[in-house]
Amino acid sequence: MSRQSTRHFREAPLGTPLKIALLRRVFSISVSRMRFPRLLSALIFSVLAAACSTTPTPPTRTSAAAPPPIAEPPASATEVWPANAPQILAESAILIDARSGKVLFQKNADARRPVASTQKLLTGLIVARAGNLDEIVTIAEPETRAEPTKLNLKVGERYPRRQLLEAVMVKSMNDACAALARDHSGSESAFAEKMNTTAAAIGANSSHFANSNGLPAQQYSTARDMARVAFYAYRNPVLRELMLHRECRFRHNSGRVSVLEATNFLLGRSPAFNGMKTGYTNAAGRCLISSGRLNGRDVILVQLGSKTIHIFNDADRAMAWAPAPSFFFASGENSMLGDMVF
Repeated sequence: MSRQSTRHFREAPLGTPLKIALLRRVFSISVSRMRFPRLLSALIFSVLAAACSTTPTPPTRTSAAAPPPIAEPPASATEVWPANAPQILAESAILIDARSGKVLFQKNADARRPVASTQKLLTGLIVARAGNLDEIVTIAEPETRAEPTKLNLKVGERYPRRQLLEAVMVKSMNDACAALARDHSGSESAFAEKMNTTAAAIGANSSHFANSNGLPAQQYSTARDMARVAFYAYRNPVLRELMLHRECRFRHNSGRVSVLEATNFLLGRSPAFNGMKTGYTNAAGRCLISSGRLNGRDVILVQLGSKTIHIFNDADRAMAWAPAPSFFFASGENSMLGDMVF
């Protein structure tokens, strides 16, 4: 082959007619000199021509595995299951393992109903995950209209997000909650949409939220969905810290200090109980989401629609009933689920 032909061969783009022609010439000369059968020459040329003209197949990409389902009903479970579980007076309830999400007890767990201020757990989760908790929130007029539990915040006052979030998680302050919602999304209605998209992302598909604080509106959830919200909130270190506080001191811009005692009375009963959220409206009844470590097991209990002041006694009894795990749960089990779905 001449030097000119060789130079054109090296410069010709992959798969061009020139390169294929030169390939044919090279191999026909080589095969002729080596006295191989013409059939072998044609076969070699066909393979090389196909290699020059075929576009490489990109590698197959596998999608990230979806997080395992949380608080799924056990196979063949009835509305009230199991039969040997302690009696709970709440209309709806569910007890889950806080590490695995396994259901240990359920009672009408899929009935839709208002959940009152327990939905602040979802509000807190969204705000905590957004971060920058030392950023300042300036109080606006809409949140000053929040009733009935409130700090009486004034328009123009300025507070760190963390301080407002603590007031929400410890004492369920509605004006602080509304301020955080507006600060996050621009308006209460926009924040409610964020709540709904977040609920869907964590599998809480039988819920619809209309405001951040759980005050009466066209909204609902279920015990099972709220257990899913609680499962992810339990994994957030900011919320875990704030929900442990039996009281907090809220310093107003004026210098006045309000001492806020926790609405979750379980915190004063035993160090085994470590937080979550209370709620009450006339429509929702008494509601309580509680968490703790008992019998070597981390558990979360949701109670909705209780008509008795003894809802904390029911929580204490049901969580103490939770059977010890039959095998060792790895300490990191499901610990990264929050990052997988948000």
